[in-house]
Amino acid sequence: MAAPGAAAAAALVQYVVLRGDLGRPPRSWPLGAVVAQGCHAALAAAHAHRQHPDTRAYLELGGAMRTVVLEAPDEAALTALAETLKQHGVDHEVWTEQPENMATCLALRPYPKDQVHQHLKKFKLLK
Repeated sequence: MAAPGAAAAAALVQYVVLRGDLGRPPRSWPLGAVVAQGCHAALAAAHAHRQHPDTRAYLELGGAMRTVVLEAPDEAALTALAETLKQHGVDHEVWTEQPENMATCLALRPYPKDQVHQHLKKFKLLK
């Protein structure tokens, strides 16, 4: 029998939104460098919101954690999304690569999908 709250925890998802233009010309970053941006943002969001009950429940899922990686076409789209999330009180972290001082990715803390999906529906899965 599942522990109380296990079904609710299983419904949690962490959204990561990466800039798709980083891996394409003229930038043409190596795949590993692009993946690292997503890792940095996801860890930053989990760390910043580590005391939130949803984050704690998500991290307890271990191998059952659900992460969805979406694509923002460019820095302007990523910045606009960050502003929208801020206006709606959605906890997230923007990863800014240094020394370039360039926003490359953002990640939300884990949320029930239905609480945040409306802000992300225009973004496609990263391919």
